[in-house]
Amino acid sequence: MATTESNKPDWAALEHRYYQGTFKRQPITLVRGEGTRVWDSDGKVYLDFVAGIAVNVLGHCHPAIVKAVQQQVTQLVHVSNLYYSTRQIELAELLGIQSQGMRSFFSNSGAEANEGAMKLARKYGRLHRNGAYEVISMENSFHGRTLATTAATGQASYQATWVPLPDGFKQVPFNDLQAVKTATSAKTVAILVEGVQGEGGIWLASKEFMQGLRQWCDEQNLVLICDEIQAGMGRTGKFFSWEYYNVRPDIVTMAKGLAGGVPIGAMLTDPRTDVFAYGDHGTTFGGNPLACAAGIATIRTILEENLLENATQMGEYWRSKLEALCAKYSFIDSPRGRGLMNAVNVKHSLASIIVQQALAHGLLLNSTAPDILRMIPPLILTRGDIDEAAELLDRTLADVAAMPVAQI
Repeated sequence: MATTESNKPDWAALEHRYYQGTFKRQPITLVRGEGTRVWDSDGKVYLDFVAGIAVNVLGHCHPAIVKAVQQQVTQLVHVSNLYYSTRQIELAELLGIQSQGMRSFFSNSGAEANEGAMKLARKYGRLHRNGAYEVISMENSFHGRTLATTAATGQASYQATWVPLPDGFKQVPFNDLQAVKTATSAKTVAILVEGVQGEGGIWLASKEFMQGLRQWCDEQNLVLICDEIQAGMGRTGKFFSWEYYNVRPDIVTMAKGLAGGVPIGAMLTDPRTDVFAYGDHGTTFGGNPLACAAGIATIRTILEENLLENATQMGEYWRSKLEALCAKYSFIDSPRGRGLMNAVNVKHSLASIIVQQALAHGLLLNSTAPDILRMIPPLILTRGDIDEAAELLDRTLADVAAMPVAQI
């Protein structure tokens, strides 16, 4: 039977009935995507500046990913890690080349990658630092939703419901090297940091801070873990955000854009901290052929289509548009970012209202907090896309400016 207005499913009602209420969803149901655009169940098209929260780095249904997944699904979808898997090895090789020789462990998500990194650091502490186990992370950071990664996340709003949290974590102010040094004790084994705080609102680490962390870790025999889950895969204009700082971490975590939309996580380690032995860690689904095939296609496309350079160039162009809009509207300011990872501050807690109004104009945006508007579009973004997005955002902000709350 053909779908009509009278018999079209009420997807929101069905979701409320059958899915746990863990998400506050926008009032649209997305059914199709292509490039930088998505379509909802009513046929309306949206320019996507959320990209699955930095996941769809090649946009939606990129031909390279579609081809890789279609081909792989006819050959081998899953095989146990009891056996060698060609796709897994090929993806690990690509990541090893990009990371200057690190070895990979594949999981299913960013939280799992960070859990693996913290386990690896704890074993290093047991072997080389008298059993040290504590991890110092940063205020305003985000590292996942498991209990351990929640404990590592430097935002009280994510932690309050789940206390008591696991022991072994402390947070210090971001970009404050002295605070890190003061917090370091005989129990400390690792420092966990994002080169760009994504969920925190697109705040950049300073070069002095990152280089200071590297030096401090070297002096104290600590492990430097760089969380590249959101800032990696070329989003900042380099494959890893830590490349901007002329440092080399001991452990790197990845997920989100690694397979262009197919779930995967990765934990990479330098030889110094490559201390896992047989039986120390494991996974059932991590590194399965389907996800790895998508990851191989994603990395190759980023490199072959010069998307690192495109992220840099389009990011600069987009920030110029944001600067102009901030000058035009008094309730937004502080345009910032690196590559295609950008944000602005929003006064009067208007960020969610801007997101809602942009939706009506056909533009998908994201707010990480009531006062922060975040934009993380695909790396395939063009100047035409940016011009269109700027026009849609201008209309959106004009609507909001006319609201009484914007006049406060």
